[in-house]
This record gives sequence, structure tokens and C-alpha cells, in this order.
Amino acid sequence: MSSSRKPVVTIGSDGPTIPAMGFGAMGLSYGYGAGGSDEERFKVLDRAWEIGCVNWDTAISYGDQLRRQRGPDRVAIEKTVQAMKELHQAGKIKDLGLSEVSSATLRRAHAVHPIAAVQIEYNPWTLDIEGPSGTNLLDTFKELGVAVVAYSPLGRGILTGKYRSKNDFEPGDVRHYLERYQDENFRKNLVLVDKFEQVAKRKGCTLGQLVLAWLVAQWDKVIVIPGTKKIKYLEENFDSGKVEITSEEERELRELVSSSGISGSRNPFFGQFVDTVSL
Repeated sequence: MSSSRKPVVTIGSDGPTIPAMGFGAMGLSYGYGAGGSDEERFKVLDRAWEIGCVNWDTAISYGDQLRRQRGPDRVAIEKTVQAMKELHQAGKIKDLGLSEVSSATLRRAHAVHPIAAVQIEYNPWTLDIEGPSGTNLLDTFKELGVAVVAYSPLGRGILTGKYRSKNDFEPGDVRHYLERYQDENFRKNLVLVDKFEQVAKRKGCTLGQLVLAWLVAQWDKVIVIPGTKKIKYLEENFDSGKVEITSEEERELRELVSSSGISGSRNPFFGQFVDTVSL
């Protein structure tokens, strides 16, 4: 089933309202092999703007940032958010966001100033935020009204069906070194990929579109930020917003996720569900 209307998410209490299907810019610079020439990269960004994919996720290494980045910190989160709050009051930034924090840290931050969004890994392989291993972050997001910015929603590209082994990666690709993509783990993790692909074929959409649509259907404040260096995949990902997941399909996909499991840790580059020192 498809729809001409694409889902949107309101950030914070009073906007902005942006497409739930966003764009992650990291791959244009580093991480997944050569990023391409400036001309090629600008063509991707120009096309994103043209089709209405105006929600771009960047960082200090590949764009301006207004989000407190993840990682162990000796500075209390209250002090960091207080500084961000002053920038907000001065009119220099609109909303405040965090990345890879625990529920406890999010609550401490939110007490100083409302947090609009948190960037966190979320995909069918990585559902930690739904339970204790992820400090029950999804419940905290819902309680506080904090949007989820789901990075690596396609499992660093594996949940597109394009990659069948680490030999498919370009030289210099970080996935060569991550545990989930080593030979035996990779083979085991493809089980879920293949099961999802069967559902996608039956539904008449691509595997990647099914995964993105399923994630957005988990809550009305989930934003996905798949990255790509190709215009055709940019357009395909953005059109995931037209794919509707029925309640029956939701149950089927959830059962597939629960029964398949995941082999290997996600090996984040910095930290996960991070707490800062106490104030």
C-alpha cells in the first residue's frame, strides 16, 4: 500500500515541521569509501532540495553542527545545555539536540532546557532504545516529546540488500573493521535481510523503503537519516514516505526481527547511551 502524502515530524514544541525522511551527510565526506568530487556531491544535495528532502543531518566534520555530540564527558550535561540555552536565548540557534545519551542524561538535560531531538542508532538490527539495554530511551522520548533522529536506519547499507559480504565494500570503508560485518557475523545477519526482502517484494517496494517505512511507523516522532552518494538512492529513500505499513505487516515484521537476532556488536565510533559526570 502506498500514499501520496509523506510523513512529517514537528521538532520541539513549536516547529519546525520537517519530513520524516531525511538525509545523513556523512557518506559524502568519509566513512564509506571515496566521497566523490565536489561536483558529484553538490548534485546529490541539489537534488535533495529539489524533491523536498530538506532535513539534512551534518556534524563538525561534514557541516555545521548545533547538537551536543556523543562521547564520554567530564563536563556535566547541565553545564553544556546551559551554554546551549544561552545561544538559544540570544537567537543564534533554534532548537537543542543531543546524540547517543542515556535516559538519565536526557532527563538532566531536559530539566535545564527542552531537548528537541536526540540522534541515536535505530534499525531492525539495533532496537536497543526500546528496552533496558538502551536505557528505555524510546519510552523517555515519548514521555518528554523528544524526536528520534535515527542514524544508520539501513544498518550502514546492509538492509538494502546491496551488500552480501565485506568484499563488496570499497577500500577504506569503515565497515571492513566493524564486528557485525565480519564473515561469519555477516552471513548470519543476512538472514533478516532476506526475510525483509521477501516482504518488500510482496509489497511492491524496495527492501530499503520497507525498512525506512517500518521505522517511521514505530512512532510519530521518528526521523530517519539514510545517507547515500547516489541520486537514485536518494530519491528511492525519500519515496519511502509513500509506503504505508499495515497493522498486519507491522506484526509480521516485528516477529521477523524478534526471531532473527543480530550477530556482533554495533561498535559505535565514540560511545553509546552516554552519561556525563554529575553536576
